[in-house]
Amino acid sequence: QVQLVESGGGLVPPGGSLRLSCAASGSDVSIYGMGWYRQAPGKQRELVARINTDGSTYYADSTKGRFTISRDNTKNTVYLQMNSLKPEDTAVYYCNVFRTRTWGRLEDYWGQGTQVTVSS
Repeated sequence: QVQLVESGGGLVPPGGSLRLSCAASGSDVSIYGMGWYRQAPGKQRELVARINTDGSTYYADSTKGRFTISRDNTKNTVYLQMNSLKPEDTAVYYCNVFRTRTWGRLEDYWGQGTQVTVSS
């Protein structure tokens, strides 16, 4: 129902910045929360940041103060501005949209991911 395409990843030195974009199609994303997850080799997928339908946000402690999530519902797009990048931020970053259906059932969708590598 919802297709997500991430872009904006790449190779940056420590302290650098990137802006990730996730374009959604197939549905109106205004009814969904939107978030960014990441997964490094050998590690669990972790939530980086999310933004709810009311505009409220959540950030992982490791990214708070450095990353900013935003959304543009007119473009069906969510962004992740990443500043002061650290090698520990290296991972594949995945876009996610979600909502809770009846009985508390979670409906969510995932993009294919974009690689972010922070290295000298």
